[in-house]
Amino acid sequence: MSFVVEIQPEILPQTDNSVGIDLGISTFATFSNGTKVDAPKPLKKRIKKLRKLSKSLSHKTKGSKRYEKARVRVAKFHAKLKDTRTDFLHKLSTEIIRENQAVVLEV
Repeated sequence: MSFVVEIQPEILPQTDNSVGIDLGISTFATFSNGTKVDAPKPLKKRIKKLRKLSKSLSHKTKGSKRYEKARVRVAKFHAKLKDTRTDFLHKLSTEIIRENQAVVLEV
């Protein structure tokens, strides 16, 4: 099936706000107005589970059925982890764009 949907682009209201963003290690981002954004908590929990699954995979014999099952499990988990990161970034970027007219990044 194929769907074609036509939508009208949403024009955001004009604002005079601008924000500077500093990406860091201890906090994900710090804004020029003092707001700090941490990485999402589910991400930290999932990274621990990824370590456990990877360790389990490394103990398996390559080519065996159990190795393939564990490999698929790790691959699916990587996809979930990627989706969590992508969702967090999309939500944060959308929020920043809606609230500010100009965005300045420090790299």
